[in-house]
Amino acid sequence: MGVQDDISSTEDQGLSLERRSLFGLGLAGAAIGGAAAASLLAPTAALAQTVSKSKLYTIKERGKLIVGTGSTNPPWHFQDATGKLVGMDIDLARLLAKSLFDDPEKVEFVLQGSDARIPSLVTDKVDIVVQWMTVTAGRAQQVDFTIPYYREGVGLMLLARGGKYKDYAEMKAAGKAVTVGGMQNVFLEQWVHMALPEAKVDAFDSPDSAMQALNARRVDASMQDQSAMRWLMQQAPGRFVDSGFGWMPNSYASAVKPGDPTWLNWVNTVYKEAMVGVDFDYFAASYKKWFGIDLPIPKVGFPQEFA
Repeated sequence: MGVQDDISSTEDQGLSLERRSLFGLGLAGAAIGGAAAASLLAPTAALAQTVSKSKLYTIKERGKLIVGTGSTNPPWHFQDATGKLVGMDIDLARLLAKSLFDDPEKVEFVLQGSDARIPSLVTDKVDIVVQWMTVTAGRAQQVDFTIPYYREGVGLMLLARGGKYKDYAEMKAAGKAVTVGGMQNVFLEQWVHMALPEAKVDAFDSPDSAMQALNARRVDASMQDQSAMRWLMQQAPGRFVDSGFGWMPNSYASAVKPGDPTWLNWVNTVYKEAMVGVDFDYFAASYKKWFGIDLPIPKVGFPQEFA
């Protein structure tokens, strides 16, 4: 995703031509050399013009950030008991606003379904999508993804007390005796059988219905996103347990409209320094709040991401 323009080498070539013109070709040659230098320097002026049109500067002039997100998927984006929009995605959006305006409230949220994420970007309805968006090669042909901020996967949630099985190893050993519930999807059986090839699979119309079946012991395990599992275990301490096996990894990132490396680079800078630099405490607090994960403090010294 990184875009690099070797401006300095172009300028060096232009200066070199000017020197050769002045010292080796006389006044006429100098005029030719100067024209060549101007031609070589033209990309620099064109680049400056492109940069000046970046969404970064449009947002700064407007005075607020417009973010596409959702409102129904804890712990990523949902409304709390007071009706306030909260979640990990919302925290990241407010961090961007804080970094732009020194005010996390200078953000307007456009609530949208998952199918609207790409259209809202390419039509400039929003400046950025922060909505648990999975990075795929197909989507990367339509949007520019930021660096990932979460590694997702699926897992199996069990009852901590009163269930037939205490972990993944016991379920795998039980073979056909195990029943796994999950949200209805054409790939549900395929996904479950990646982990438990012999298990029976029950499909439900929503994640809530699958969890109700687990609570009622109609299924032995509920297949969930691991982030949702972490959230549910925090909401009902001692009731649920992670089976200890996860699979189907995928990355969540934000997305911006293609063709604006200045805006993309700025967002990446904010995210990176939240993960390893000046805003680490903010990022770590969000991870702890929404996922129950204690992030290790980044090591000082040589930047580990380049090690």
